[in-house]
Amino acid sequence: MTDGKEFAGEHMEHTILVVDDEQLIRELIADYLEDEGYEVMQAADGAEAVRLLRQRAVDLVVLDVMMPGKNGFEVCEDIRSFSNAVIVMLTAKAEEEDKLTGYGSGADDYVTKPFSPKVLAAKIRVLLQRWSHAEPASGAEETGFVIDEAAYEVRVNGSVLPLTTKEFELLRCLSQHPNQALTRDNILDKVWGMDYFGDVRTVDTHIKRLRRKLGEHAEHIVTVRGNGYKYR
Repeated sequence: MTDGKEFAGEHMEHTILVVDDEQLIRELIADYLEDEGYEVMQAADGAEAVRLLRQRAVDLVVLDVMMPGKNGFEVCEDIRSFSNAVIVMLTAKAEEEDKLTGYGSGADDYVTKPFSPKVLAAKIRVLLQRWSHAEPASGAEETGFVIDEAAYEVRVNGSVLPLTTKEFELLRCLSQHPNQALTRDNILDKVWGMDYFGDVRTVDTHIKRLRRKLGEHAEHIVTVRGNGYKYR
């Protein structure tokens, strides 16, 4: 295990919630992340996780799939209804359908059990770095619709929209190809990666969520009938 002194205080600005009904796994993850310098909270089930998230801002959630009561997919959907925290799913299965369900529920990434705490911590570090906000360029009031790639966020008149990592990457992908129709397969390759063999319906699910969050700016995303989507 990494020496906690090396990382002490380095990540304390980030708070992580670990949700797993197995106490040993929950505490293993929490101990490792605390050694890395994160502030860590724990929840034994989905109901407790949602309650904690409503009480306090959390940057990232490590969420187990197989739990009593509501499973991780259902809890993920509950969280997404009010929070844009990064969500990493823990699953004992590596089946494609489980990953599709997770991404459709709003998850940002997956880790399959058994897992290495070191690898999980590295994945968390990368995901949180993407969401680290850049310093404002100036003190001037910002107006309009802004896709800020450096800050990994979308702002409307200076206010940050609560987009998930995949929602941001999807919007960025479309905006990088203005007025160019991208098929669902194109989008899967660019946003989810060439090695992703999931159902193209996951693109439609994320587009729907993205449009809802963009509100009046959803007009930027145009459906190309029989083809895919484009950014206008």
